[in-house]
Amino acid sequence: MSEEKAPGRVVGSIANGVAELLFDNEPRRNAISVAMSQQAADLLESFAGNPDVRLLVIRGAGDTSFISGADISEFEKVRKDAETAARYSKISSQMYTRVREFPKPVIARIRGFCFGGGMGLAAACDLRIASDDSLFSIPAGRLGIAYRADFIAWLNEIVGPARLKEILITARRYPAAEAASIGLVHRVVPVADFDDVFAKYIADIADNAPLSTAASKIVINEVADQMRHVDLDKCRKLSDLCAGSADFQEGRRAFMEKRRPKFTGR
Repeated sequence: MSEEKAPGRVVGSIANGVAELLFDNEPRRNAISVAMSQQAADLLESFAGNPDVRLLVIRGAGDTSFISGADISEFEKVRKDAETAARYSKISSQMYTRVREFPKPVIARIRGFCFGGGMGLAAACDLRIASDDSLFSIPAGRLGIAYRADFIAWLNEIVGPARLKEILITARRYPAAEAASIGLVHRVVPVADFDDVFAKYIADIADNAPLSTAASKIVINEVADQMRHVDLDKCRKLSDLCAGSADFQEGRRAFMEKRRPKFTGR
């Protein structure tokens, strides 16, 4: 009898030079809890120091969701106000930064929902391959929160400011074909062919010269990195303003109660 999978965990593995980070929380569409953020950060540190690793794949468990964002069921406790939100951000930032700064190419294997923090994680990756049934969204505007400055910078590199403003301000959902048309993903593959196409894609990368692919990633990131020029203090103040607002409380409760939020701008 197979052992029942424990929900809310991150599983790491290495095979044939390919490291894999699996976000396994299927009951919540692979939403990331605080504990999962820490597990992922620890695994990323281990993978980064392993000379046998040539590339890293990030994916969600099952076929219906890549990562649906942060686990909002925790927000009443871990992001109830600006102070707790700051602590939460410190823990989760470690995971995202380690993906962005991973010394080898990182590929997001996207199936199904790629929402919120899932979009941030995909943006931290170097390459994004999606099945044609994938769906993309950043619902920050429906939750009363401000998206993180590092996520903004990474997404801005990918789609540019005009597209990014629409993604954030409308909070609408983008099907895979539209996501590809604006450059959010590199390739969309029919579900029936997805496993085979993805396997060949990463095998081809793994066959390339490791020093060359790593150098390409790092140099491009250095050239593109705009975070060093951003007024992070201003960004934090705006984020704190949202996190301490009544609208954030309303957005979180409305999400959990499956109703439309009623925002007041306070």
